[in-house]
Amino acid sequence: MLQNHFVYIVTNQYRTTLYIGITNNIQRRIEQHYFDSQNTKKSFAGKYSCVYLIYYEGFENPKDAITREKELKKWRREKKNKLISEFNPKWETLNNQVI
Repeated sequence: MLQNHFVYIVTNQYRTTLYIGITNNIQRRIEQHYFDSQNTKKSFAGKYSCVYLIYYEGFENPKDAITREKELKKWRREKKNKLISEFNPKWETLNNQVI
């Protein structure tokens, strides 16, 4: 089972803002968020400096990943916090743990 599509959540330095996205390359996508946060700040993640990966899920099928992304985006903040805490209890930055 090859998981090559990901739903991910990034946050800012103070863990006050969450951005949920989908990608087939988490490292590249985080680099894009970081570049935008340092330069143009055109995207939501760039504007709020959401460059710290704190959660991700892998999927084989891109349609499943899209469905999950849409589901998570509808959740209230408390439910998102619980999901993140169950996956990553200390909300540690996972940027260097995914390839």
